[in-house]
Amino acid sequence: MKHPKSYNSDKKTRKRMSNVHLKGGKAEMLLAHSLWDKGIRYRKNYKKLPGSPDIAITKYKIAIFVDGEFWHGYDWENKRKHLKRNRKYWISKIEENMARDRRNDKMLQDYGWIVLHFWEKQVLKNTEYCVELILFYIRSKISN
Repeated sequence: MKHPKSYNSDKKTRKRMSNVHLKGGKAEMLLAHSLWDKGIRYRKNYKKLPGSPDIAITKYKIAIFVDGEFWHGYDWENKRKHLKRNRKYWISKIEENMARDRRNDKMLQDYGWIVLHFWEKQVLKNTEYCVELILFYIRSKISN
């Protein structure tokens, strides 16, 4: 997607957006450290795979993405109605992100990987549940 040369945003919005990072977010780090503490070894932002999963457990072929609610379209049908600034741009951008996620998931599955997506807030509120779900998939791979 081609980005506009300028954005119709105020100082507050620019400040907020400047704090957005592509990798190494709090939820991603929390999940990664929790897995490491359980003895699960992984690669972070593994560029050899489609979509560069936030966490790739190569031994068991499990790709984990920790998705931001805004960027990846959480509750999208409701949220898109409430976009006010740069509406056309953000709808196009987020829907493109969602389509790319689906394409990457399909490629990973075609390569024999299990793909898991967690929302950032889900990880922050219930890390242990997310870890247990990952461990469930690991156990299922071991038993096969």
